[in-house]
Amino acid sequence: MDYSYFNYPSPIGILKVRFTAVGILGISFSTAEQNKNCKDEYLREEDLSLYKYIFDELNAYFMGKLRVFQVPLILEGTDFQKRVWKEIMKIPYGEVASYGEIARAIGVPKGARAVGNANNKNKVPIIIPCHRVVGSNGSLTGYAGGLERKKWLIAHENKYRKD
Repeated sequence: MDYSYFNYPSPIGILKVRFTAVGILGISFSTAEQNKNCKDEYLREEDLSLYKYIFDELNAYFMGKLRVFQVPLILEGTDFQKRVWKEIMKIPYGEVASYGEIARAIGVPKGARAVGNANNKNKVPIIIPCHRVVGSNGSLTGYAGGLERKKWLIAHENKYRKD
């Protein structure tokens, strides 16, 4: 195995975090049923320093104390996807932006659907806050973790947001 992983027990369910000493590779939503035949963690010695950093940042986020993640990411995707993800990371904590707004911000004014597709390929939800992207009318639309989790994350950030 070329990476470490651990299950983080978040308020919205188990997050399986995959990472190396260089950065996070992915975060996926998991269930106890999906994890029943898996170890809760596999940690390579060379990855241990980043493990604590990731764990501490997730704790701080879910306690409402962290607005912007600093943990390094290992992003795999097209140049367009990376542009979208970089723009999504600019959406302030506790705020939302539409797919169309993201498209216009990256210079593709008619690219809302393409932004949605790139958003769907985000392998690092929460850290790249794709839950902050909504429909043009403000409606909650697709989220890999399910709309209930998206709703929870937006409400959580609104609860701790300081205007």
